[in-house]
Amino acid sequence: MQSARHALLSVSDKSGLVDFARRLHEQGFRLIASGGTGKVLAHTGLPVTPVEALTGFPELLGGRVKTLHPAIHGGILARRTPDHLEELARQGLAPIDLVAVNLYPFQETVSQGAVSEEAAVEQIDIGGVALLRAAAKNYAAVTAVCDPRDYPEVAQALADGTLDLEARRRLALKAFRHTAAYDRAIAAYLAGLVEDPELPPELDLVLEQVQPLRYGENPHQRAALYRCQGEKPAFEQLHGKPMSYNNWLDLDGAWAAAQDFAPPTVAIIKHSNPCGLASADTLVAAYEKALASDPVSAFGGIVAVNRPLDPATALHMAELFLEVVAAPDYAAEALAVLQRKRNLRILRSTGEPAPRWSLRSIHGGILVQEPDTGQADMDPAQWRVVTRRAPTSAELEDLAFAWRAVRHVKSNAIVFVKDRATVGVGAGQMSRVDAVTLAGLKAGERAQAAVMASDAFFPFPDGIQRAAELGITAVVQPGGSVRDEQVIAAADRLGLAMLFTGVRHFRH
Repeated sequence: MQSARHALLSVSDKSGLVDFARRLHEQGFRLIASGGTGKVLAHTGLPVTPVEALTGFPELLGGRVKTLHPAIHGGILARRTPDHLEELARQGLAPIDLVAVNLYPFQETVSQGAVSEEAAVEQIDIGGVALLRAAAKNYAAVTAVCDPRDYPEVAQALADGTLDLEARRRLALKAFRHTAAYDRAIAAYLAGLVEDPELPPELDLVLEQVQPLRYGENPHQRAALYRCQGEKPAFEQLHGKPMSYNNWLDLDGAWAAAQDFAPPTVAIIKHSNPCGLASADTLVAAYEKALASDPVSAFGGIVAVNRPLDPATALHMAELFLEVVAAPDYAAEALAVLQRKRNLRILRSTGEPAPRWSLRSIHGGILVQEPDTGQADMDPAQWRVVTRRAPTSAELEDLAFAWRAVRHVKSNAIVFVKDRATVGVGAGQMSRVDAVTLAGLKAGERAQAAVMASDAFFPFPDGIQRAAELGITAVVQPGGSVRDEQVIAAADRLGLAMLFTGVRHFRH
């Protein structure tokens, strides 16, 4: 028995298990397996040695203790040196040369939402983690396999005699990363059960590569898409060319903007800013209004909607060159219409929630903040009218839309709105009066009787004066400038209605 090679198999996910075990058996491995794994293999007729035949103990505590025993871990951790091998022989034990383990589905269990703490705790694997770590530690002699997708390659390498030290080292690295991510997931779950500070003192992130990208923002920059290990993809691509770095970045802004509104809404994004954002009673009407906001900039844009895409809206979209369309779902006819455009990237949301934290790398660290998704200041009933004239009901409705829209625009940000649609956007300007001027340039005559939102206060009256010259009749802004009284006086002199929200929405 001690002259043969031994493989220990103990897996929760039994994908590919039987074929892998059969190939190992054909290559002369003796198979050792824990309870459920052993039953699956024995059912196929493969010869299997149960773990308890080596340990002399049955599974204890309802399966909580199976493989935690010297007969198992001694075989895995033994160096292939005469002294270690002689010690195993004196105890009647044999070296174990391959360990194939995957862990209880803890992440999958807790991601289901309504799961009890008791059920979650029972999915914390102890023996499996110990087996993987032991095998990975002894990679000089032992092959650690934690991913069923690696079974065919490992089996073939064993057959070819090419499973060398470097290959085992790579598999060990993968195993340690896997157990580290598993522990982080458990820690994150437990952190949610205790009273956490607003920002945790430690933020554990394991990022796994989802998709290599052709390049980053520019062709000379390497890039890839990553997501937190264990998370599910937020979108599935139904059609078109692979997504680029800039596509993903703009899609993030488009999706957030469209989903921020309750009525049927369409967001058209270019370079991370909305060039068109509109709500209406129907999706097709919202698209027409969003496109009218800036049809020149919309060419080559990213479009997101907050309703399943219908055929009428799809037909309108098909008339314009777009890079990406994203929706919660698609009517079959709408999808067929868009798929006629060979390169158009069509994405469908999987319904995954937005991330809890917003992260940005800087030299020397990572900046972390909550996403700007609060709703308290989005209710106009909470705003304060600071001018002699209050807004009309129509103005107030557009001001509410404008205030929600402006937080999706890069600072300094100004939006002109009429009939729940942007008609002019001034984004990313170094001065607020320049942002007003740019929004007016985009709006043209449509600025007449439109309303305006500013993401931060006006430091001088010049922005208000410029808005009035362009035809704006009502303004919503946070307030809080040392010159608020001068700004309010200018609005009164010009006959504008102005409201303060008390909340700023910088977006850098």
